[in-house]
Amino acid sequence: MVSLSDQELEMIEGTVSSVIFQNEENGYTILKLDVHGEEVTVVGPMAGTAPGEYLSVRGRWTRHPTYGPQMKAEVVDRRLPQSMKEIFHYLSSGAIKGVGKTTARLIIEEFGEDALTVIEEDPEQLTKIKGITKKRARQIGEVFRQQMGTRRLMEFLTQHQLPLELAGLLRRAYGDVALEVVKANPYLLVNEEFEVEFSQADKLALDLGVGAEDPLRLEAGLIFELAHNNYNNGHTFLPRRKLVEATSVLLEVSGELLEDCLEALLRRGEAECEQVAGQEAVYLPALHEAEAYIAQRILEMSQAELLPPEGLDRLIRRIEKEQRISYAPQQRSAVELAASRQVMLLTGGPGTGKTTCLRGVLALFEMMGLDTALAAPTGRAAKRLGELCNTEASTIHRLLETGFDPHTGKLVFTRNSYDPLKADAVIVDETSMVDVPLMAALLDALRDDCRLVLVGDPDQLPSVGPGALFADLIRSETVPTVRLTEIFRQAAQSAIIRNAHLINRGEVPDLRRNEGDFFCLARRDPQEVLDTIVDLCRRRLPERMGIPADQIQVLSPWVFRAGDRVMQVRNNYDILWREEGGTDSGMGMFNGDIGVIRSIEKEVITVDFDGKVVEYSPDMLGELEPAFAVTVHKAQGSEYRAVILAALDGAPMLMTRGVLYTAVTRARELFIVVGDPAAVAGMVHNNRQTRRYSGLRARLTEE
Repeated sequence: MVSLSDQELEMIEGTVSSVIFQNEENGYTILKLDVHGEEVTVVGPMAGTAPGEYLSVRGRWTRHPTYGPQMKAEVVDRRLPQSMKEIFHYLSSGAIKGVGKTTARLIIEEFGEDALTVIEEDPEQLTKIKGITKKRARQIGEVFRQQMGTRRLMEFLTQHQLPLELAGLLRRAYGDVALEVVKANPYLLVNEEFEVEFSQADKLALDLGVGAEDPLRLEAGLIFELAHNNYNNGHTFLPRRKLVEATSVLLEVSGELLEDCLEALLRRGEAECEQVAGQEAVYLPALHEAEAYIAQRILEMSQAELLPPEGLDRLIRRIEKEQRISYAPQQRSAVELAASRQVMLLTGGPGTGKTTCLRGVLALFEMMGLDTALAAPTGRAAKRLGELCNTEASTIHRLLETGFDPHTGKLVFTRNSYDPLKADAVIVDETSMVDVPLMAALLDALRDDCRLVLVGDPDQLPSVGPGALFADLIRSETVPTVRLTEIFRQAAQSAIIRNAHLINRGEVPDLRRNEGDFFCLARRDPQEVLDTIVDLCRRRLPERMGIPADQIQVLSPWVFRAGDRVMQVRNNYDILWREEGGTDSGMGMFNGDIGVIRSIEKEVITVDFDGKVVEYSPDMLGELEPAFAVTVHKAQGSEYRAVILAALDGAPMLMTRGVLYTAVTRARELFIVVGDPAAVAGMVHNNRQTRRYSGLRARLTEE
């Protein structure tokens, strides 16, 4: 689709003489077009184009610095070769595997202008040609049908303004009938593996004649709303009433119609519904299974009491001697509990000795002859864990050995109940970041007698994915737990640690006392905040504190502001851009494109990508990420020598105590907040926590 009128585009027509380059993933092609005997270079999205095809191309002339004039295609109309000369050129080009120039000539001589029809619809007729067996004829026909299927699918996607890379994903999932499958149910494009926006799939369905109250549309809306809220907002289920209400707004239909469709989904097992925590909870089947499995397995492990090793006191004294420490009572309890329970939780804020306990538990397991695996949710957290324990640690995904399912195109874990981990014990750090599906996968991969130690701080931000797993486990009070509350003298000397605990209790630190490792630089003007942060990173901290710029992390509790540098993080071939100050326009922004936010008005963010101006509506914001700093959420699980937090007024849902607490606890040596002290105080007082619908705690306590 082109935003400009046809009069503003030039048109050329001709036969493809050669294809110089073609990207099978996105269809970008460079080819030579024979236009009345003159070869013209054409570039653009022309997936599956082969020599011999006749093209009508509308676009603009550009000049490549090396290759000279080129036609940049914006609209391409294609037709298969029709004359015998065109068909011969097409077949002899190698476009169909197994057909060369000699075979192409024989096919043309036998079938003339019907050659391509014969190859697609009745390939066994090719056996009339000497040297072509039935097997080879069928192979030629199969290859050609696949090409035609891909071509028609590409044309369909282009016609309906959908990303061309969907073609490969759809064919991998549905094979030769991919186009028919999409036409029969356009809403499958919303599935995780395709990631098409619901609004796009809905428009396609309506364009194809699906009625506004068609059960296909209503059921798809219910499943989308359920999945969208679960995976984007951290829920494992939605109350039935809320699900119906939200879908009613999305589709603009009555709740009564949706209730009937929901019942149909429940009967077919495409959704699950049960009473949980006083709610009529509707689940996606996978999340229902994962949550129920976690509750069952954790309860079984919690009830298992193991025989501690002989001479446990002696072993603990030996650990203290080797690690040159003396355990406080709570720390000793943690090590002792690990010796006698199959599963335990270890929790506490900064400076309370979690790392000391973790090292002690690891040393004890080694003395007991247990093969212990250390893991964390993210690569940075795993690296930090390995450094703290002076041993190897991995991400949970790596521990479970992520593989690729060629049938679905999805990542899967090769370690499971059929091929469990060899470890006798697993210790997981930063468990607050672990979501329900990942924990279910980990538990499924543990041998029946494997020990599990979960370490974390429940006051940090919850997992991005579904559930509030670590907090639910703690609040259920059904899992053996050690809570570390004592702040040790050495740690208490750190203003970072003291202030983190003040913030967690809802008390505002004294931001006027700039001493030690915690500073507040009051700046109320956004430009002053930016200038100060740049100066800190570029000059003051490297020169005065000896902290290189690459060991400083700037954090921001909000996401987007005018002047922010942002990055497009997905390929979007359908997004429209216009030239700043000009009349030119086009389509497509790509992963890695960096721009600057020019304005935010009426929930529309306008971004300038080096002269290409793009407007982002709220449903598109998932395609943008900050490029000069990271959000506090993305810093979770990491630790930096120095952290600079930008703090000015922002959205209440982001300016919270949990965000501030998490930001402060990311700093190892130095924390600097630059901004308005009133905004910092507001974050401390704002203990707003978005409710997550999760049934894990209820399952643990009820069972």
